[in-house]
Amino acid sequence: MSKNLSLFFKELCENFFKINDDTEQIILYSRNNQIISEEKREEIKDDATVDYSSLVKHILAVIIEEFEFNKFGTAVYENKNNTIIFISINKDIALCIITKSYASIDKVNAYAYFLAEKIAQILYMNEGDIIELSIPKFDFDIKNKEILKNQIYESRPDLGKNYRYKFIIIGDAGVGKTSIVRRFTENKFTHDYRATIGLNIVSHNMTFFGNELDIAIWDLGAQKDYEKVRKTYYQNSQAVFIVFDLTNRETYDNVINWYNELNDFIDTDHLSVVVIGNKLDLKESRKVEYQEGVEITKKLSTKGISTISYIETSALSGDNIIDAFRLISYHYILKNKEFEEKISKNEIYEILKLILTLEKKLTISFITENKIWSPGLQILAKIAGNQNLAYTKEESNYLIYEYKNGLILKNYFLENIEIDDSDAVFCLFDARNRKDLDSKWKKAILTVLEQIKEKKVVLIGFQIDENTDWSNFMRDFNINDFIEKKKISLLSFRIGENYRMEIYEKLKLMFNSIENTL
Repeated sequence: MSKNLSLFFKELCENFFKINDDTEQIILYSRNNQIISEEKREEIKDDATVDYSSLVKHILAVIIEEFEFNKFGTAVYENKNNTIIFISINKDIALCIITKSYASIDKVNAYAYFLAEKIAQILYMNEGDIIELSIPKFDFDIKNKEILKNQIYESRPDLGKNYRYKFIIIGDAGVGKTSIVRRFTENKFTHDYRATIGLNIVSHNMTFFGNELDIAIWDLGAQKDYEKVRKTYYQNSQAVFIVFDLTNRETYDNVINWYNELNDFIDTDHLSVVVIGNKLDLKESRKVEYQEGVEITKKLSTKGISTISYIETSALSGDNIIDAFRLISYHYILKNKEFEEKISKNEIYEILKLILTLEKKLTISFITENKIWSPGLQILAKIAGNQNLAYTKEESNYLIYEYKNGLILKNYFLENIEIDDSDAVFCLFDARNRKDLDSKWKKAILTVLEQIKEKKVVLIGFQIDENTDWSNFMRDFNINDFIEKKKISLLSFRIGENYRMEIYEKLKLMFNSIENTL
């Protein structure tokens, strides 16, 4: 047994047992039917182990003799008590996994191929190579799909937060999928080709536009034998590379087939997709032109994929590899921004509808410097909908929107402020590149606090940047005396350059505060 295998096999099997409760023993056999290594659950008795080994030896001998069981050969044997899965690691070594007879064969197969790929990586690893021995828990509960497909660790992509997403890479055998992954994660390339057995998963972190991305890259084997288990691997994917070889037209033609398989197994509407033409370095052998790559991407976009791009790479030289992953990450973040905005809009709409069932009229006033920049009003007006608009009035220093459902939106531009009938006031000022509080802003804020009635809601926000002297702002912005005089709900806040989701959050907070006063 190789030194690498002896170091890692035990830990790998222990991780496998933790995930698969029905697996009893894992054995590696040589082609001459000798045990290379084996691991079993602690609770399996020694005599049971001997029986398993003897049984497996006999079955494997028959398989090798009677069937074509070389690279990527698979076989399953079942008896009253057990199911035994055989997977060929290479022409010399076979993996055997013994499970209880009632175990889900689809579930065990999905993990078995993953385990086989990990063992192959260990056998072929070179000095300095990194092998991940952790085994992820595949999600077999499709009911959770809608929850998982938009999994976000932090909910504000425009503020530079942390994301985690599942990313799959598919395409014909030999197009360079694993080489692309290895160039991205390790900045290495190997000329020795070895097809992926079922599945390889690699985790990698990257920073993109201030966002920390934790990417789980699922590199899927392309062989026909793996088509059934690929269904399991596809579940809950959020982004995908479809890779073809620029020097092999057949792999280009099969891009559509890969999409169709993906679409058969999962809903592709939510996916972020990048089509990759790999082996850009082989210019003289090129069989597919750049414009053809663009055209197939356009063709896929007509099938319902809204977020899709095309890029050409070389895993050998590293050209455009980082850009490809940045591109897919960009698509993913945009998708989640759209998703989160939709969720926020629905939440605001529902609470607004609830308040208007309790109150005949609801008046929200916005205080800004001008009508051009009033994001709170603009978002809320869009949620309210133009079809429900009953009356509008626009003057140089204010505007009013009245809706059929009783909602009234006002916007004052620092002057002639009249908010005594308002249930909430939302003030927002652009304080970028400023060292102190504008006297006009302070006057407007004091006017709001003087006019607002008790048990109402006031939000006061400032957009800032690195040049804003926030501590000086807070010294100027001393309104404690007014707060003590009136029983109002007041929140002061600051937002950055990319503020849209923050505005949604503050609007939700405002409406929740209004509801609490009813």
